[in-house]
Amino acid sequence: MRDARSTAARAARWGLVGLPSVIVLAAVGLTTVIAAGVQERRIHDDTAQRVSEVATSIAELDEVRGTVASMSPAGSATDLADAADLASATAALQPLTDLIERTTGVFYVVITDDEGVRITHPSADQRGRQVETANASVLAGTPFFGVETGPSGSSLRAKVPVRDGGDVVGMVAVGVLQSSILTERDEALGELMPWALGALVAGTLASSVLAALIERRFRRLDALAAEQEQTARTMAALREQAHEFGTRLHVLHGLVSHGDTQDAVAYISAAMPGLEPRPTADSRLGASLVSASVEALRSEVAALGARLETQIDPDVAIDETVVLILSNLCRNAAEAGATRVRCSLAQVGGILHGAVDDDGPGLDPREQERAFGLGFSSKPDRTGTGRGIGLAVVRRAVTDRGGELLVSRSAWGGARFAFDMEARG
Repeated sequence: MRDARSTAARAARWGLVGLPSVIVLAAVGLTTVIAAGVQERRIHDDTAQRVSEVATSIAELDEVRGTVASMSPAGSATDLADAADLASATAALQPLTDLIERTTGVFYVVITDDEGVRITHPSADQRGRQVETANASVLAGTPFFGVETGPSGSSLRAKVPVRDGGDVVGMVAVGVLQSSILTERDEALGELMPWALGALVAGTLASSVLAALIERRFRRLDALAAEQEQTARTMAALREQAHEFGTRLHVLHGLVSHGDTQDAVAYISAAMPGLEPRPTADSRLGASLVSASVEALRSEVAALGARLETQIDPDVAIDETVVLILSNLCRNAAEAGATRVRCSLAQVGGILHGAVDDDGPGLDPREQERAFGLGFSSKPDRTGTGRGIGLAVVRRAVTDRGGELLVSRSAWGGARFAFDMEARG
């Protein structure tokens, strides 16, 4: 589980480091696409407006209207005029359309008679021929704008009727090839791309700097987290040592209170490495140690508002570890709110059997495993030295002696902590 969380944390970390670059790429890419679309639409709209204005302007020229009107008798719907019939009009208007093509940038300007026969066209072989695309609506008086395909290819074109008075006498068609519009678009995009690439490079550099700053920050946080973890481990060890030291002080207080100074010195010598142990009788030390421990523990439990009962076999091979276990279990019961605590200890062969029962609130089965972890406590820490040490110490002490600690409900309704472990005598 911890490895999974660590992997997820690393993935999230790399995601945060790479996020600025992803944002830059996405932003520049999206901006470029939008700009390209806007540019293409602008070119299309500008071209459409240009061909419409050019066609309308030409159709309104008096020279064009008079010349085209004069060609109306040259042909009919059943007998179309040809290039020869329209030669005089072509000679008059072709130079004008050539000039307009060059100055406005349109591909062609075509002027027809009232039957749609071309009077002018950029290609001489197309003059005198009827326009292939639909012209009936224009010759009926309705302008046209759109894309059509003619002899020169697909083009965006505008067709405007030429009127002489109120009659339609011809039309003007102005067009720009779609291929030239695409070429203009590509040229515009070519001008845009250096800016887009420049923005991409600048954004990438900026995001790289930002990513480096984020990674540097992460490293500082990692170092700080490692330092805090080490500090937490050190503090836990110190709290545990303080807890054990407190238990030893209670025992030592009991020995001194009973006047067992020789046993107190022996107890200190055994607890402090490097001190030469004072010789004493093992049975006397065991008895006095049990007596002092019980008396000190009874006083401490009483101060917490509980009454301690003991059922300790006088022949039990008690030592400091056993005292540590019983003291922590009894103290924990009293601190949890019990008013009655019973401590029992017996030895069968080489195995110690001990238990602590209380009438307190008990331990929620869902919290039993967590209760043995360092730092777990159901009580507020008023001392500031840390809670949740006792049960962790008890479990480790029992386990180190090859034993087992079991939690259940006591006959009094509270908690029962029972343990079996190897005796030392």
